[in-house]
Amino acid sequence: MPVTPPAIVLPRIALLGAGSMGGAILSGLLQPGVTIEGGVHVTNRSAEKAAGITGEGVTSYALVSTPSANLDAVRGARIVLVGVKPAMVPDLLREIAPALETDAVVVSVAAGVTVATMEAIVPGSVLRAMPNTPSVVGRGVTGIAAGTRSTADDLALAVALFGTVGDVLVVPEEKIDALSTVSGSGPAYVFLLIEQLTRTAIDLGFTPDEAATMVNGTFRGASELLAASDVGPAELRRRVTSPNGTTERAIAVLEGAGLEDLFDRATAAALARARELAAG
Repeated sequence: MPVTPPAIVLPRIALLGAGSMGGAILSGLLQPGVTIEGGVHVTNRSAEKAAGITGEGVTSYALVSTPSANLDAVRGARIVLVGVKPAMVPDLLREIAPALETDAVVVSVAAGVTVATMEAIVPGSVLRAMPNTPSVVGRGVTGIAAGTRSTADDLALAVALFGTVGDVLVVPEEKIDALSTVSGSGPAYVFLLIEQLTRTAIDLGFTPDEAATMVNGTFRGASELLAASDVGPAELRRRVTSPNGTTERAIAVLEGAGLEDLFDRATAAALARARELAAG
């Protein structure tokens, strides 16, 4: 029989900026089995965007019509999720700092904005979170790093929040940028592989629709097989790779091209760029 996931109960939440990632998190919070005591208070710049954000227990504000919206949203909120662009975070924190509750937990999903930057502005608890785009479909991976003033309860609240959109890893802040090169950028790597294999299938004479059915279905099926399996990817690959068979020959070509080194260099380049962004 299917196992019913445990109910999640969270305190009042302020979501400042509901772009693609903020919207994904909001969708997770509105799932059955998730209760937000005091509701979710969401702010956006435009009235059109604010009008499109609805749901039971959701209060949506437009900054264009309510200049005090950010302050209104954070008053009474136990969790304040900052979903604006990285360059906007410091000014937003300065704006809301006087209105924050003493026990508020401020969580930023902005890349490159360090705990030290936030703690210099916000008097209480701050955390960094790095969710990835599959959070939109509830299959995300989020890395969370606690600040120096964050308690175990603060961290538990953040883990529960992001648990509504997928898996959560708690890591020290010095690993957040490295995590972003794997789980954050990782979906782009997968999509690139899908693009390339689809192009190859078309070159072999299949129509674009046929190629998409084969390649998309293969990647999805392989991922779900891995998720359902009690063995790791290396063993699953071995089971597909018959000795002296066609797959073995193809794998040899990929390994001969230095695939391992290529991934190492790609993630190193992404990590270097993340550090550049963090340094301003």
